[in-house]
Amino acid sequence: MALTKEQKAEIVKQYGNSEKNSGLPEVQIAILTARINDLTGHFGTHKQDNHSRTGLLKMVGKRRRLLNYLMKKDINRYRKIINELKIRK
Repeated sequence: MALTKEQKAEIVKQYGNSEKNSGLPEVQIAILTARINDLTGHFGTHKQDNHSRTGLLKMVGKRRRLLNYLMKKDINRYRKIINELKIRK
């Protein structure tokens, strides 16, 4: 199931500095993480859904690129978002 507007707004409010600041890498990473976690549960029941799996792999790659950008830009912000979202690397 996709994220609702309310869930997305809550993520933007939590990780952005304001309700409208959705361009921060932290916000984008948090939204992608929520979508990835949602899709991961989907594959427990639909094992042969290869089209959705392709989309999942693209989202994981995009999140990885955003994390790499944030790591190069500001290591403290990177470590904070990794700990808050419990993403391991």
